[in-house]
Amino acid sequence: MSEYTRNPNNFVGYEYMDITVKREMESIYADSCTNFGWMLEETTPSLNGGLSVKLKFKRDRKIQNKAELNRLQRQFENCAKEIKRLDKSKTAGARATAYGIGIVGMAFMAGSVFSYLVGNMPLCIILAIPSFIGWLTPYFYYRHIQAKKSTQASPLIDQQYDAIYEVCEKANALLSA
Repeated sequence: MSEYTRNPNNFVGYEYMDITVKREMESIYADSCTNFGWMLEETTPSLNGGLSVKLKFKRDRKIQNKAELNRLQRQFENCAKEIKRLDKSKTAGARATAYGIGIVGMAFMAGSVFSYLVGNMPLCIILAIPSFIGWLTPYFYYRHIQAKKSTQASPLIDQQYDAIYEVCEKANALLSA
């Protein structure tokens, strides 16, 4: 009978949070959110082909220093967003440049085909040369630009990871107090 007796002092009300993140950011969120009082309940694959996961957290509603923990959590989320943005910036400019060169190559090929259809074979050959160059060079431009952007973004990403570490350290200190 004693196991069914309710004790009002043992009641814990929880608040819940669901986050969908890319798989490579899963461990960062799982590890960091515990510093804000959240407990990881479940991890499930998202519906977009396994590129993302859904993390389900819960924490005590009556946690101390909740307002400050929420403020620090927003700082953490801003740092995580900045990491994602910087990671995308490594390839965004390189992709745009490669696509642009490829489109210019296609335009030259279209000119080459039209000049062939009109019967102007010398112009067809002249326009075909830059079109083939426009098809072959985008890969090399992509690799070069991506490598350059990667070396520029890596220190900034490391700074954001350091900022996440500091925010989590402050939040953990608040939980311990």
